[in-house]
Amino acid sequence: MADEDSTSNPVNEPLDLVRLSLSEVVFVKLRGDRELQGRLHAYDSHCNLVLGDVEETIYLVDEEEDGEEVRTAKKNSEMLFVRGMFFFLQFLTSRPERREEG
Repeated sequence: MADEDSTSNPVNEPLDLVRLSLSEVVFVKLRGDRELQGRLHAYDSHCNLVLGDVEETIYLVDEEEDGEEVRTAKKNSEMLFVRGMFFFLQFLTSRPERREEG
């Protein structure tokens, strides 16, 4: 029966992984040295995402004579729409908190 197959293996298609992450905290890697971490509220077949309680981390590279210095800037948003074409990686489980260095 089809119902038995869906319960034994809830992941039959790639979007099933996203469906299983609804209401969970997800980590999304964006183009342009940006990362998002927030609660997944909704998605569609184009992988557009609606995230809530979002923390955005922006990596800024300062080129200096003696090398590069990477700084981070953080922004918080209550709700954010992410267009599917702007990210290339999504972790479907909560990412452990990072420890600040230095």
